[in-house]
Amino acid sequence: MSVTAAQGFRAAGVTAGLKASGNPDVALVVNDGPAKSAAAVFTSNRVAAAPVHWSRQAISDGRADAVILNSGGANACTGPEGFQNTHSTAEKTAALLGVSASDVVVCSTGLIGEQLPMDKLLPGVEAAAAALNNDGGADAATAIMTTDSVAKQSRFDGAGYVIGGMAKGAGMLAPGLATMLVVITTDAHVEAPALDMALREATRVTFDRTDSDGCMSTNDTVVLLASGASGAVPDLAQFSAGLTTVCADLARQLITDAEGASHDIAVTTINAASERDAEVVSRAVARSNLFKTAIFGKDPNWGRVLSAVGTTDAAFEPDQLNVTMNGVQVCRNGGVGDSRDLVDLEAREVIVMIDLNAGDKSATIWTNDLTHEYVHENSAYSS
Repeated sequence: MSVTAAQGFRAAGVTAGLKASGNPDVALVVNDGPAKSAAAVFTSNRVAAAPVHWSRQAISDGRADAVILNSGGANACTGPEGFQNTHSTAEKTAALLGVSASDVVVCSTGLIGEQLPMDKLLPGVEAAAAALNNDGGADAATAIMTTDSVAKQSRFDGAGYVIGGMAKGAGMLAPGLATMLVVITTDAHVEAPALDMALREATRVTFDRTDSDGCMSTNDTVVLLASGASGAVPDLAQFSAGLTTVCADLARQLITDAEGASHDIAVTTINAASERDAEVVSRAVARSNLFKTAIFGKDPNWGRVLSAVGTTDAAFEPDQLNVTMNGVQVCRNGGVGDSRDLVDLEAREVIVMIDLNAGDKSATIWTNDLTHEYVHENSAYSS
């Protein structure tokens, strides 16, 4: 189901004592080959964590032998010491596996602005290396959780190959990815340039359109590893479609587990002049706190939708806008449509469709409602 669903991978998740809760907090994923192709995308936040800086360089040659991940500390805004700690983590992992440190991707997640306790982390790396096994994907997925309530895993079966993945994240979900770490593996034989192209397209229409609260993290990382162990050389279009399926599944799991959320909301803009316009409009609505609190209150307040649409530079005429909420066209031609009393917002999933009547392009942004629980959890996160 997870990162060990594909042949050629071992993984582990262990407890190193980084979390006060005593829950697992160090994960390791190893590509045993024969191929070691890799690609990755990272946060676009200019304040990026030390592991992001390290991993961007490590992945630049299109190869990665292993990914070492820790929860319980982001190692962000930690200066030269923080970068040295990342380096030391990669060196320790490499020594245990007999590989080069430059082929080890490092990922961290947790509170920003605190140094990692290396006296606990490095022994944790040792324990993870000792625990590596062919069925360790579920343990690894558990060890990267922070405020997540459940581990997030996915699998796709292609023509003679498998794509498996794990993710963590439950808030700060906004493009440039999210406060999330994702590792995806495949036993297909795909060269690094093709992996990179497929990953960037998959994340563009999945993770980058997952927008829980408009807040971008410092540590976002999505890594794709290919072992070639199945011997299958896939059609690249089909492989890309399968990869997008896994990314979409994981992205939806992130939204469903968003901190304190009671509704998963798909905001789809149709008939836009361009895909960019459709995305901008959907994102403006998805980021509207007025809209999100209305959904929390089960109030189909379509005026808040139109207000957000009107803040964008997308091409449309106000008197040609239509809005449908869970199948009821509550706004027609920029004015009153069917009765909002017909809209049922009791279910977890909410579908909002905005018709710009300006073209033939569309885009969907997934978000969630803004709840009391979200405020409580994020106000208490560092304590």
